[in-house]
Amino acid sequence: MIRIILLSIVLGFCLPARAQQLFDNDWLFYRGNAQGAENPLFDDKDWRKVDLPHDWSIEDLPGTNSPFSKSAISQVNGGFTTGGTGWYRKHFTLQKDSKPIILQFDGVYMNATVWLNGKKLGRHPYGYTTFSFDITDKIVSGKENVLAVLVRNEGENSRWYAGSGIYRHVWLKSNQHRIAITTPRVTRQSATVAVDTDLPGSTSIFNQKGILVAKQPTPSTSQQIQLSKPALWSVDTPNLYKAVTIIGTDTVITTFGIRTFTVDAVNGARLNNLPVKLKGGCVHHDNGPLGAKAYDRAEERKVALLKASGYNAIRCAHNPPSPAFLDACDRLGMLVVDEAFDTWKDGKNPEDYHVFFNDWWQRDLESMVNRDRNHPAVIMWSIGNEIPHREKPEVAALAHTMRQYVLQLDSTRLITCGVNGIAPDKDTFLSALDVAGYNYALDQYEPDHARIPDRVIMATESFPLDAGAYWEGVIKHPWVIGDFVWTAFDYMGEASIGWLGYLQHQGFYPWNLAYCGDIDICGWKRPQSYYRDALWMPEQLSLFVHPPQPTYPLNPDKLDWSRWEWQDVTDSWNWPGNEGKPLEVVAYSSYEQVELFLNDKSLGKKAVKDHAASWQVPYTKGTLTAVAGRKKATLATTGQSVRLELQADTRQLAADNQDLAYITVNLLDSAGHRNPEDSSLITFKLEGPATIAGVGNADPRSLESNQAPQRKAFHGRAMVIIKAGRTPGTIRLVANSSNRPPAEIILHQTSQRQ
Repeated sequence: MIRIILLSIVLGFCLPARAQQLFDNDWLFYRGNAQGAENPLFDDKDWRKVDLPHDWSIEDLPGTNSPFSKSAISQVNGGFTTGGTGWYRKHFTLQKDSKPIILQFDGVYMNATVWLNGKKLGRHPYGYTTFSFDITDKIVSGKENVLAVLVRNEGENSRWYAGSGIYRHVWLKSNQHRIAITTPRVTRQSATVAVDTDLPGSTSIFNQKGILVAKQPTPSTSQQIQLSKPALWSVDTPNLYKAVTIIGTDTVITTFGIRTFTVDAVNGARLNNLPVKLKGGCVHHDNGPLGAKAYDRAEERKVALLKASGYNAIRCAHNPPSPAFLDACDRLGMLVVDEAFDTWKDGKNPEDYHVFFNDWWQRDLESMVNRDRNHPAVIMWSIGNEIPHREKPEVAALAHTMRQYVLQLDSTRLITCGVNGIAPDKDTFLSALDVAGYNYALDQYEPDHARIPDRVIMATESFPLDAGAYWEGVIKHPWVIGDFVWTAFDYMGEASIGWLGYLQHQGFYPWNLAYCGDIDICGWKRPQSYYRDALWMPEQLSLFVHPPQPTYPLNPDKLDWSRWEWQDVTDSWNWPGNEGKPLEVVAYSSYEQVELFLNDKSLGKKAVKDHAASWQVPYTKGTLTAVAGRKKATLATTGQSVRLELQADTRQLAADNQDLAYITVNLLDSAGHRNPEDSSLITFKLEGPATIAGVGNADPRSLESNQAPQRKAFHGRAMVIIKAGRTPGTIRLVANSSNRPPAEIILHQTSQRQ
């Protein structure tokens, strides 16, 4: 179980009222167009009540029990989900005081237009950047106000599942002060903390225990604060500080870390002057069964699972993540490549960001950098991914222009970009980058170093099948600082890229998941994740079997370059009808040698090559056991499932209408083994002050509802996600499946996070 507890810093005072107030509760929603809904007098009494974050594309289509449609405009790109138009309205009363009132949206997908009391505040096309409005003069104090938001996710505008709606938090804030904290001088003995503000302010710095460690009492817009014996931030010791800045009557609290990150072609990457290799993965923004909804707990869990699987770096592909995601990276010690765009002036889809690029790219870069520049986890800004026509002089010139613009906003981080088709004709484009992002270009590491020896390279994307070779390229060459696999976490959209390949046509339905991630959409490790364990960590051993027939029908038209799949292996020793037939059994291991046993009889020792060893084993029922060093890995033939087992990643929830508990349901036989062949339907009944936020099973072809209180098992398990309500109390979840006794689990919901 992984449960990360949020840091609690006692600073000796309270955040001023409305300095930052979550504005997520009690919205009204209508799926479709509603002419005149911006008018405060519009009749919305029949609209559905929702809380944020919200994503209508993960919800069942009207009149169906599924969010998927074979005729969806999104097709393979969006996993056959549906966008369209949606309206949100919120009725609220607010007592004005002398403070400004800032309305902030962390992210709306996409084309958001906002009105308050019938007056248009503005629009924001890009679905991934934060935007805000000063509504101080538009609020009617002490009376009902009406906020209206029109969201249009129309047409083909994304190459992956984007979700639809106000899928991140909304806030009311009392100021918009811009504070940039940098550490221009860092040693183990002392550090200089530079605090730059838009208006003169004074700053006090507190450590993780809430102890005052330094201060600058004289108001200034450029403060230089000296800190002795700083606790440095790193992936192993993610020490954080709080800067409390007083600007006039405003108090602004900023979390930051003290660290250095440098790269060069001789020494590679160095974090706090110590060598570091980036064990990285690309991560899209969706949260599986929750769709795009960016609950803090879901974002935190994703980072924690990757950290537990050996990752120390994430590339946010291909857009800025939620603030909560970066907060989790700060707390847990995860390095981040913060990426801006998937395309610039030339589109990849008819209605994607290229439609808005000329008018919005500077504002969106500014939003990303100004919002995220104080996160110690962020080590690089990526200005794009696989930008079309990057060999053209005008596109290369634009890369240099964007570089300079980013450096005007923040000169302390490196600039990168994911580039495909690596060749000398991309050199001018690549010269705009501090770190050259190579997508699928392992064969260019040595010739490019010979040609341009000062170039620092990292694999911004790599194939899972070549994990060993890519990592060898990182270890062998100091000028190659890391590898980011496509992908670390599976995702919705780009359906079946990890099985049928990257060939977009309607025949891929009902596939809706990419099926290429190390970790699946429920957070369970897939076989390739165990291989990566052996690649990155000592004393690792796992066991899998190649099935006698392909798990799914193959694509005869699959192109050779489309290689995002993994080996067709499974953790099952249930193969009735194949008695006596040889099956290939493979062990992934970081040991030099593995011995395999079938029903306690040795089948021989095998040397481990490229972190794997294999045997041909005639199938017979029983138990396979691999042994290496002090480790054992076992696969057993299972019987019929006779009971359900519920496993929760936490038994404690905060009554904040946001917290989540992830509960895995396993179908077990009489010996307590999960039956990987069981796909029985499991139904759920929930009692208490909570709701079911999502259900899933990671089946890449399942068309089931993600929100109904039921789900079929896949490989003998399913997941249900419980969302906290607003009041303390006891929560009881009961799971039922035919011909088995019900199973239940009790959760406790308290007024504060435990």
